[in-house]
Amino acid sequence: MPAWITHLGITRAALMNSLRTAVATVASLLLARSLKLPEFYWAPISTIVILLSTINPLTHAWQRFAGTAIGAALGALIATFFTINWMIYFAAIFICGILCALLRVSSAYRIAAIALSIVLLITHGRPPWIVATHRFIEVSLGIAIALLITAVWKVPQENV
Repeated sequence: MPAWITHLGITRAALMNSLRTAVATVASLLLARSLKLPEFYWAPISTIVILLSTINPLTHAWQRFAGTAIGAALGALIATFFTINWMIYFAAIFICGILCALLRVSSAYRIAAIALSIVLLITHGRPPWIVATHRFIEVSLGIAIALLITAVWKVPQENV
């Protein structure tokens, strides 16, 4: 590594982590775009969330995967049968938390509530089940790329 980089305080671990994250996020972006996913940006965002998490990527990936599935499905179900207003949204967020607790995935509630909110609150112009399915695919793609990169490209942990 050049001396000027070391002089700036940039470690090999920081360089490798930045390179690994850039490769993984661009791979997620290109794959999601090639699949013509309508909101392709969720794939690289999910990759970043998993790769740069402070907890074990496998644990975080499972929480994000389960939360996205629960939130997207619940959001699609509610949007199919109800007109969304603040009362329905309140009930949806409440039910989402209870459902996560019942399914023993309380740690996924944060992500489930976010996915639910995206499905319910953003005008998409498509049926709720299509929106929910796309969200799940986009996020799952990002998670899969992050886990693949984590498995094949180890980065030293100091100063990451």
